[in-house]
Amino acid sequence: MTTLFVWGLAGALFGGLFIGLYEVLQVLTLGPRQAVVVAALAAAMTTAAFYSAMPVALMGAMAGVLASIGYLILGGPRLELGIIVLVAAGLGLLGGAFFAWTSAPGSRPLAETLTGLLAGLGAGLILVAVLTLYSQPVGAVVLAAGIVALVGSLFQLNEHWIVRGLHGWLPDTLAAPMVAALVAAVVGASMWMVAGTTATALDPAARDAVARVLAQVPSGVLGGLMGGAVTGGLLALMGFRPDEHEPG
Repeated sequence: MTTLFVWGLAGALFGGLFIGLYEVLQVLTLGPRQAVVVAALAAAMTTAAFYSAMPVALMGAMAGVLASIGYLILGGPRLELGIIVLVAAGLGLLGGAFFAWTSAPGSRPLAETLTGLLAGLGAGLILVAVLTLYSQPVGAVVLAAGIVALVGSLFQLNEHWIVRGLHGWLPDTLAAPMVAALVAAVVGASMWMVAGTTATALDPAARDAVARVLAQVPSGVLGGLMGGAVTGGLLALMGFRPDEHEPG
């Protein structure tokens, strides 16, 4: 039950983030196949940070929220995606540096996050190949469940040797700020999406596009929840347990 609960929550976070990014990237004129890979990369890295390096990820998330709120207050009607992401990432760097300064050495946030990146890359390429062979439209629930199952399996099966190979090549004082900046940037982009539905600075077409993106997120959360729970149950039967996971 613990495995199902942990993997279900992680899958819900991953699925909602993946579908949101997937839709946003298509609104930004990226092709569907490219959007799958890029969204899988970003969502896998962020979810891996929360799953494996929770304190650093929470620091980045808090920095992203604070930076986004401050930007929205000071920026008024101007809502530039690039600026809000840069501001959030900058504050995330500061928060991550503070965490690295106050925490004990030996953490592995960047190694775990890069493991998520590699898992997301592999899962994205596999999903693109499947979608290429299967020409019929695929709903957001099925898409999210499939990508969560692929990323979760690749991450869990390869985490030990990838983390061992990557750990130590970058000092903790640099690794934590980079992970916190990544999470803060993703949070800042999410805040921009939510604010964009009502912002007067965006034209009606842009607001409608953002609204369509947000309408797909609940389906991604549901699909990710189901995919995570099923994958977690299967991995538990194979002997993998979340309590045996070594946090970053």
